[in-house]
Amino acid sequence: MNHSITRYIMGRVYGVFAMLLSLPLFISFLYQESGRHQLAWLIAILLSLVLFFLFGRKQPSDAEFYAREGLVMCALLWLTLSLIGGLPLYLTGEFPSVIDAFFEIASGLTTTGASVSLNVELLSHSVLFWRSFTHFIGGMGVLVFVLALTPHASSSSVQIAKAEMPGPAFGKLVAKLSDTARILYGIYLSLTVILIVFLLLGNMPLFDAICHAFGTAGTGGFSVKAASIGYYHSAYIEWVLAIGMLVFTVNMNLYYFVLVGHVKKMVNNEEFRWFLGIFGALFAALTLCQLRAGLTSSSTTVRDSFFSLASILSTTGYCTADFARWPLFSQVILLIAMVVGGCGGSTAGGFKVSRIAISIKSAFRTLTQTRHPRRVVPLHFDGEAMDGSSLRKLYGYLAVYLLCILVLLLIVCLDPLTDTLETAVSTVFATFNNVGPGLGKVVGPTGNYAGYRAFTKFILTVGMIAGRLEIWPVLILFAPRTWKKH
Repeated sequence: MNHSITRYIMGRVYGVFAMLLSLPLFISFLYQESGRHQLAWLIAILLSLVLFFLFGRKQPSDAEFYAREGLVMCALLWLTLSLIGGLPLYLTGEFPSVIDAFFEIASGLTTTGASVSLNVELLSHSVLFWRSFTHFIGGMGVLVFVLALTPHASSSSVQIAKAEMPGPAFGKLVAKLSDTARILYGIYLSLTVILIVFLLLGNMPLFDAICHAFGTAGTGGFSVKAASIGYYHSAYIEWVLAIGMLVFTVNMNLYYFVLVGHVKKMVNNEEFRWFLGIFGALFAALTLCQLRAGLTSSSTTVRDSFFSLASILSTTGYCTADFARWPLFSQVILLIAMVVGGCGGSTAGGFKVSRIAISIKSAFRTLTQTRHPRRVVPLHFDGEAMDGSSLRKLYGYLAVYLLCILVLLLIVCLDPLTDTLETAVSTVFATFNNVGPGLGKVVGPTGNYAGYRAFTKFILTVGMIAGRLEIWPVLILFAPRTWKKH
């Protein structure tokens, strides 16, 4: 492994992170917060700058950079940035321990939205802004943001992007990767600004609109209100955010094709059609179950079902209703949505729609070959033939995905706070799939993760980062052979 180039690139990222930390410092001055708050942000900025000057000033002569370096660097950065970004939360005294602050900001950067804050309305404006802003920068990826600022992308950029971009496949829109990153972030920022405008039209305060737009764009779900979106009691705001969450669950590349006039590429995209089909089927089942239960009026039931499903399937986690009180069938629908997640290349988490679609098509192909052993049944997805290598990667990822969930489930079950299997399963699904709220009284829409032991919180934090980076970078980080020099 090339340690020198890895340290250099990490140092450059720390420099950019210092600039990002200056935004909550500005908010702290704007809202005239205490000197303790401003000092906390300054310490985090100085720490980032020290790491930048130590590692990122001089480019090493040996610039060889391969997939292993990209994966390790990505995992290390997400862990250390979560620690640095969480430090001000602890120094301000608003979070009782470093583990709690680490959990909160890792939850923000991974766009999970799981919180250990007992009452977010007691938090300062700078902390509230930073929590939501981490959703925005973590949604598309911190490293991809750095690539967007880099005028000339090197050969290492592809390995960085592959390690951080969610989804089973990686592709560039244009020849230069830095240009691709700028295009994607331009679309991302434009959609976020449009969403802020729509929220302001619904009479949401400017600060609230910015924070909730960041949470929606990054499909994260941190709110500035204890009752989440339910606080506003506005059908307009709920519909705007529900549609917004679905918009950011779609592969960002497809919006580029629409902008350049290739609308058919979006319409004909197989993953996009599967996403619409899955959402439609789950929404119909959820709504019928809720209407039969008769918990609210028909219009409220339809709106709550649409919003909750959009929130869970997009792995955002905003809440307007306490779905922990819904019928068991409805809760199972939401658990399925937690696992499915969004499309590859979006800001959403989960197993990804494309992997679900390929797995289903592969199962039907196996069934057909079992009935007709001599028949050759090709498997295509989005117009391309799936070869044996691609399928083996998918099955390998599925095996590791299930193993990670099992290990996390066992650890969570050892915690005294875990009262039921429902709590344990939804806790693991909600954190590892970067959803946020789970089911039950403990981690449901009205609960939080504050009651878990420090060790459980730490493991869940690593689980959130592993889920966001799709497992491999974190596993490779802890493999002993990874650290041998090439």
